[in-house]
Amino acid sequence: MNVNLTIISCKLYTFRTKPLKEMDKQVSPEKELQEAAEKVQEKDVADIVEKQNSVETLIRKNSKLAKYLDDVKLLYSLLKDYMNGSYKTIPWYLIASITAALIYVLNPVDIIPDWIPVIGFMDDAAILSACMALVKIELEKYTTWKKANP
Repeated sequence: MNVNLTIISCKLYTFRTKPLKEMDKQVSPEKELQEAAEKVQEKDVADIVEKQNSVETLIRKNSKLAKYLDDVKLLYSLLKDYMNGSYKTIPWYLIASITAALIYVLNPVDIIPDWIPVIGFMDDAAILSACMALVKIELEKYTTWKKANP
């Protein structure tokens, strides 16, 4: 994982290390995703696209995340079309949010570390769910565009 991906992953992880009494009661997957997305750079998009197989394998192997596999494949298709210049109508903050969510899923040390049995991937599912809600309308536009531009 390169330095930028690590920094973004650490940002998503930081609130977990605070004592409970210091935690902001407004912490939510949406807020964490937004804050991480603000730090995403173009290179991060390219880096996470290179890790598509790793992300998809991780999702496929985990029952809490498996329902997102088709969504993640669509997100990767969108990122690739964005990167190659064929689909540029999407706002940058959505590209950054998708990238941040995929980085989060790939990082095993996040809000709830992935190695904790039963609950380890619940935060990953929450981040993916928040991302999908955020990009829903754009994904519908992209799907229509993709059908017309195979």
